[in-house]
This record gives sequence, C-alpha cells and structure tokens, in this order.
Amino acid sequence: MTGLSPLPAVEGLGESVLAALAGMPDPAGAAHTSQFEQDLTEAFASRNAVAVSSGTTALHAALAAAGVGPGDEVLVPALTVVMTAAPVVQLGATAVFVDSDPANLDLDYTDAAAKVTDRTKAIVPVHLWGRMGDPASLRVFAAERGLTVIEDAAQAAGTSRAGVMAGAVGAAGCFSMKDGKILWSGEGGFVLTEDPALAAHARAFRSHWLQPPPGSRPQEQLALNGRLAEPLAALAQANLRRFPALLERRRAQTTYLLRALDGVRGLTPLQTATDETWNHYAPLLHIGPPNPRAFAEHLAQLGVPSSTGTFRLVPCDTRPMFASGDQAPCRGAAQILDHTLALVLTEHDDEAALDRYAAVITREAAAWSE
Repeated sequence: MTGLSPLPAVEGLGESVLAALAGMPDPAGAAHTSQFEQDLTEAFASRNAVAVSSGTTALHAALAAAGVGPGDEVLVPALTVVMTAAPVVQLGATAVFVDSDPANLDLDYTDAAAKVTDRTKAIVPVHLWGRMGDPASLRVFAAERGLTVIEDAAQAAGTSRAGVMAGAVGAAGCFSMKDGKILWSGEGGFVLTEDPALAAHARAFRSHWLQPPPGSRPQEQLALNGRLAEPLAALAQANLRRFPALLERRRAQTTYLLRALDGVRGLTPLQTATDETWNHYAPLLHIGPPNPRAFAEHLAQLGVPSSTGTFRLVPCDTRPMFASGDQAPCRGAAQILDHTLALVLTEHDDEAALDRYAAVITREAAAWSE
C-alpha cells in the first residue's frame, strides 16, 4: 500500500504567532487579520473575505448581512450540528429543519419545498464531512423561491462540484478553522462572498458595528464581538500557505484508510458524485450490520473516533432546544447518521495510526453480532 507523504513542515507556525505577539498589546491591531483576508481572496478566488472568531460567528455574520431577523424562517438541514442552527435562533428567526436523501447526502428538495412559507428568507446547505450537494439544484430551488443561500462549508474547504467551489454557490460561504479542520487556527472562521455590501455588513457585525458599512453610522445597531485574534490570524495565515499540502495529506490519509478497509465485513465506502472533487475530510463508510450506531460507539470506546461514536451526532431536529411535537422527524437524516461511520482524522495521523484504526475496525466488524 502506498505510504503517506511527510507531514507538511510546521516550522513557520511558531514564528508567525511570535510576530503577532511582538506587536501586542495593540487594541486596534489587525494587520495579520487584514493580510489573512487578502490571502484568502487569492487562495479561494473570492472577491471578499471576512475573518471571524469561529465558523458559528461566520454564519451569524453572514445571516445577519443577508437580512435574517425576527419573524423570518430559515431552512436548515437536520443533517448538521447545533452550531449551524444556533445563529438563526440568535437572530430571532426560526430554524425549519429539512430532511436529506440517504442515497446521496444531498437535501431532500421535496421536503424542503413543502416547508417553504411566505416567511422563509434563506436556506443554509451544510457540506457535512466535506461532501457537497448539487449546486445547480440548490441554485434553482433558491431562485424560484427568492431565498438567499448561505452555505455552511465549515468542513468543506477544498471541495468542489461541477466546477463550483464549496462556499461559492450562494451569497456567502462560511468556513470554520476549529482545531481539526484541514485549514486550522485552533479557533476561527471566515466568510467568503462576491458581494461587497454583504462583506461590509459582516465586517461591521463582527466588531460591534464600530466600522460601519456605507450609509450607516458607528454603533448604529447592536452587533457582537466576533473578531479573529491577531495571533490566531497569524497562525491561520501560516497554515493557509500550507493548505495545498494539508489538503493533499488529508486526501491521502482518507484514501489510505479506505483501501485498508476494502472488503471488511458489513462496511461499504460511500461513493461521491461523478462531478464532485471531495476534500476527503473524513473516511465515510456505510455500516450494514445490526445496531450500526452502537457499533460506532463501540469503536469509539476502543480509540477509533467518529462523528456518531465519539461526538454522538444526531439529527439537529431531535435536539432538545429544537425538538417540536408538531413536525415529523427527518427520517432520512437519522438513517444517514445511524448508518454512517464518519471517522475523525487530523494531519498527525500517520501510517501507524491509520493501520491501527483499520486493524481495530476489521477485527470488531468480524465479531459484531449485536
């Protein structure tokens, strides 16, 4: 089996952070953030980039810039984490959960269409595990109903489909740089958009409206503190230079592990669409044996981390803060999560770590009978 390429060099990371620290304290300091934003526009071929404190803040700022507010409804896949829906609620709007298609992980557009009302303002597709739905279908669905598309591309940096990059389908793409993402800074996020007005609103929103967009006055409206700290911006900037190598490594890691698991009893790799260039964020396998979620949890107890086994990911519409007795559960999302082994990787997982994961999974799959 082909081995992995070496871990991308980390020598420049510390120097970048130290350079940022040398300029502190500086309450108005944003040089590293500004340069990082410029670098993002070049790396992702986007007209505007707004760096923020987290992927959640990116969604919060983008939704606010899109005009989402009290009384509005926003379509959100149930196949996501709480952090996708939280900004919708914090803006005073209602998250309306829609189902996903187990055959391809894309939105169930029949279900989504049935849930559109005259209060529906936006739709937030989620590229979970780096997998991307069909951009043409999403654009047509949103355009026919006058909906703004704000993408949750937190895990999808580097993914594209039909030539469209994740984060470039709609009005804005929102990314996370939480530790563990392919492009990481410990904590952080950013918004990509072709709309300068949306970018200006997002910049004002991340900093208490202190630098207002054209036509507004400082602190004319309430916003939040969602700035990316300068040391983290410096770290993100350094990692952005490593991003092509980090992306190549993640793809190699996922390919290596899936090959090692080829033919394992009851586990089948999930296939990508023919026009999808996946970033291979997480090795994805369909679990065939009985009690598949219990199998993922069992593997987690043996040191093999996954979305459902380790982090107990469930459909967002079943979370206590969102569960409602007047809406049918999103069964497609539940089926996907219950039957998918989404393994968690970091850039530090070498051949030895991946071989250990493969050995444990192979052994336990052969013995599983619950």
